[in-house]
Amino acid sequence: MSTPAVGSVHHIELWVPDMDRAIAHWGWLLTELGYQPFQDWPGGRSYRLASTYIVVEQSPDLASDEHDRRRPGLNHIAFHAGDRARVDELTAAAPAHGWTLLFADRHPHAGGANTYAAYLVNTDGYEVELIAGD
Repeated sequence: MSTPAVGSVHHIELWVPDMDRAIAHWGWLLTELGYQPFQDWPGGRSYRLASTYIVVEQSPDLASDEHDRRRPGLNHIAFHAGDRARVDELTAAAPAHGWTLLFADRHPHAGGANTYAAYLVNTDGYEVELIAGD
């Protein structure tokens, strides 16, 4: 494995209010995007792709059990999702895994005329953007 580029993301840690929901929502999405289960411990799990990993954890230090993407902090995470057909496949499958399409009236160009993407939000309020690379 080559040395990661300086400034590239090492890992992202998401504190979630319900671990079972997080595994159902995030586990499905991340494995569909090519991430593999990496670490597993009581109250947490991580998924790895190359040198980057994403942690979902139900920490005992949570100050609230609600995430609001419109408050200061994380708004959304954007992933390269493959071609347009793959974005469409993931968008169609997402509701069965706890994700809802945002901006349906502007989908798949909610990010502008030159983008093809799906904006999804899960039951806990986390938003992801799945971007087509074709």
